[in-house]
Amino acid sequence: MAVSSQSYPLGLDAVIDFVNTREPRVGTDELETPGELGAWLSQRGLLARSARVSEADRAQAVGLREALRALVLAHNGGPERPAASRALERAARRGGLGLHFTDDGTVAAVPAEQGVDGALARLLVPVAEAMRSGEWARVKACRAPDCHWAFLDRSRNRSGVWCDMAECGNRTKVRAYRRRTRRG
Repeated sequence: MAVSSQSYPLGLDAVIDFVNTREPRVGTDELETPGELGAWLSQRGLLARSARVSEADRAQAVGLREALRALVLAHNGGPERPAASRALERAARRGGLGLHFTDDGTVAAVPAEQGVDGALARLLVPVAEAMRSGEWARVKACRAPDCHWAFLDRSRNRSGVWCDMAECGNRTKVRAYRRRTRRG
């Protein structure tokens, strides 16, 4: 599944890309090894290329990714997952995410930690900004049970259900039609 080249608001593109590092439909995972996690984070400017990444770091990143997926699936009719919010809180604390006020009157959320903990906390900054603005509810995971690809719902009334109507939407509608016609 290709990610649209359109820019997402508030830097959510990196978050959506992070959730989509695992594609359940085809069984791929871009974070299968610590090296792959390090490469993914460094390619996005979240981690120095020379940073060491351990298996424990990878496990934390995968846990965060799946917590984010659970939250965006809940935006699309999936079950609420309070444990997912707690996982985001733990990642923010591990990274020392805090507010920093500058002399010019601006404020920024910046992690105090370096390494993977800081990188994962930096990934949560656009999530926090989107939650505050209300845009976070537009980030959804595809409702198709074999997909769950994260996407930004750009519909005016926030009614988007599938990542791609031509693929997931069509497959889901065809399956429903076949079930109805078999019963009838």
